[in-house]
Amino acid sequence: MYQLYQEQVLDANIEELWEFVSRPENLNEITPPEMDFTIITDVPDKMHNGLLVEYKVTLPIFGASEWVTELKHIIPEKQFVDEQRLGPYTFWYHYHGLEETESGIKMIDHVRYVPPYGPFGKIANSLIISSKLDEIFSYRKKVMDERFNK
Repeated sequence: MYQLYQEQVLDANIEELWEFVSRPENLNEITPPEMDFTIITDVPDKMHNGLLVEYKVTLPIFGASEWVTELKHIIPEKQFVDEQRLGPYTFWYHYHGLEETESGIKMIDHVRYVPPYGPFGKIANSLIISSKLDEIFSYRKKVMDERFNK
């Protein structure tokens, strides 16, 4: 199993930040354009435990992929998890956390994942997947910084 961990401090109040991250359609704004991210299912304005979100996305190695994640472990203004139910990874578990600090709201992304293809997935992870995930989350960090740290 592999991990990606990222945190950043944002100059926003907890309500404003939660309002943004709790709306599934905002994923499009924080996803790199070259990934052609499109939500397929109708999604409510607010997420809820058990919500399944289906989308199409273009990923290195995998190409255009359909992906279904379940949103769970939601504690408003604190955390939620998206866990892959169907998609390109053997396992994908993404924890999103928000913590109030003296300098702003710390936003945490902690992803645990297993690439597909057994030993070939291990090689693909070291050659491509890990660095591409770093790029995706760096893009996310940049967009969130531009949006909330004005």
